[in-house]
Amino acid sequence: MRIVVWALRAFVFFALFAFALNNEQQVAVHGFFGTQWRAPLVIVVLAAFAAGAALGVLAMVPAWWRHRRVARQRPPPPAAAPRRAADSRLGPPTEPPPEHPPREGL
Repeated sequence: MRIVVWALRAFVFFALFAFALNNEQQVAVHGFFGTQWRAPLVIVVLAAFAAGAALGVLAMVPAWWRHRRVARQRPPPPAAAPRRAADSRLGPPTEPPPEHPPREGL
């Protein structure tokens, strides 16, 4: 399995490397008030990807904080008794799963 994972990683790396080599042309990104930025196309694409990823993470921060606050207020669940080997044939426990706070917002 490790060989398959490393082969997939190598394929992605070489595909992105080939993309970078094929897109060395200079492009101009025009901003406000007549400003412009000249860089290779692959750098512009990488910068746009990084900016989108950063904005996505920043958009998730309030929900993460709210989830942490709710999780801290909830008492810890009771310790589960260890199951014996014979109990595994009985199937899943009949207790309902613990309730999670409702999702708000998005």
